[in-house]
Amino acid sequence: MPADEPLDDEPAASAFHFEDSALEVHRLVVGPMDNNVFVLRCKQTGEALLIDAANEHDKLLELARRLGVRKVVETHGHWDHIQAVPAMRDAGYEVAVTAEDAGMLPSYDLLLDDDSIIEVGRLRLRTILTPGHTPGSMCFRVEGSPLLFSGDTLFPGGPGNTATDLGDFPTIVESIDRRLFAALPPETLVLPGHGTDTSIGRESPHLDEWIDRGW
Repeated sequence: MPADEPLDDEPAASAFHFEDSALEVHRLVVGPMDNNVFVLRCKQTGEALLIDAANEHDKLLELARRLGVRKVVETHGHWDHIQAVPAMRDAGYEVAVTAEDAGMLPSYDLLLDDDSIIEVGRLRLRTILTPGHTPGSMCFRVEGSPLLFSGDTLFPGGPGNTATDLGDFPTIVESIDRRLFAALPPETLVLPGHGTDTSIGRESPHLDEWIDRGW
């Protein structure tokens, strides 16, 4: 069940966002672009994963230590999603990113492959390469739970921005259509890199509208 958004003056400890019988998701909004940073935590083992070390590394480090984070994964390499990467690595956390976006990071440890499994305790997080926002943009789906971490690929109301040197609108539309809408059930909850949650069922009927408007 989604939780209320934390107040700006609340500490990182109050960033609880979602839970079911197997997992917890904690969210922290950081930086000048109001990035969502998510921590996925296995209830059975206490092991956790942080998604997008975006900014405000002191808050992210506190959250990571408290929740048992073992690794950091990046949805893509844009500057607003990676500002805390050096501090997280200095603190001993491995950082993983796709090969296509690796050159955008100041440093990293591991490369992420498409359609592979990241184990988080007893949870299984499947990688879904969704190029378009950047060449190596990636989403993460929790197996056995209706959760998708979409980065900047899919938002409420449309795709992520492609009006950059690395963006490509036809590519992101194809990624969303074939790899998300066609592959995931409508009840899948989408947790994007900025803003509020949505669902596959809420967004998929509007694909043709997005194509017609061109963004």
